Amino acid sequence: MIDQDLDIQTTDGTMNTFVTHPEEGGPFPVVLFLMDAPGKREELHDMARRLGTAGYYVMLPNLYYRAEPNFDYTAIAAQPDARARMFALMATLTDELVVGDAAALLAHAETDAAAARGPVGCVGYCMSGPFVVAVAGSFPDRVAAAASFHGVRLWGEGAPVELLDRAKGELYFGCAEHDDYAPNEMIEGLAAHLAATGARARVEWYPGTAHGFVFPQREAVYDKPGAERHWERLLALYDRTLRRPAIG
Repeated sequence: MIDQDLDIQTTDGTMNTFVTHPEEGGPFPVVLFLMDAPGKREELHDMARRLGTAGYYVMLPNLYYRAEPNFDYTAIAAQPDARARMFALMATLTDELVVGDAAALLAHAETDAAAARGPVGCVGYCMSGPFVVAVAGSFPDRVAAAASFHGVRLWGEGAPVELLDRAKGELYFGCAEHDDYAPNEMIEGLAAHLAATGARARVEWYPGTAHGFVFPQREAVYDKPGAERHWERLLALYDRTLRRPAIG
């Protein structure tokens, strides 16, 4: 694997971004990997590498670059103000800002010979669930597949519903059965809306899981069967949308 730590210029500054892809066989389909609230960290780098080994050019940006580019909640979790700092950073982000960041990522990918020029994918976790939807709806002719895992703000007040309806690519929502940040009524509302609009989408419950179940280092909630199912669903989604047909 080839790993790079890049500084990508955006309209708001320099976004530190981890990029990983296989050494041979390129160019590779681009996948934007959007972080969860604890920040860009080695745990996410490892997840990006696992996705990359399947034949993808994976870009993991630090969405907090405007305010605190080195923030890593896992490194300061024992500090009294750690959670408050994390939630304050979350509040600095909007759908519009992340869509702008995605545009900068895609523009950079077009300059790298290792990145394919065809359809792209997007995946986000927790706070980035709605950001994935916003990216898919903002680049409907480019994003062929977008996936959200235990995403928040997917339906109801503040959800990017208008952008959701603009998306043309295939959408996947992997949801924890027990999730205070994404209660069942929110997910059920999302599923009902997707069914009513005929979207190319799937909403799937992961039985027995809690918010954050895909992350190996979150020992209190990590669920290995659920995490492995998440990889199975994600890799299958990208295989059929990024490697085979273009957006229809």
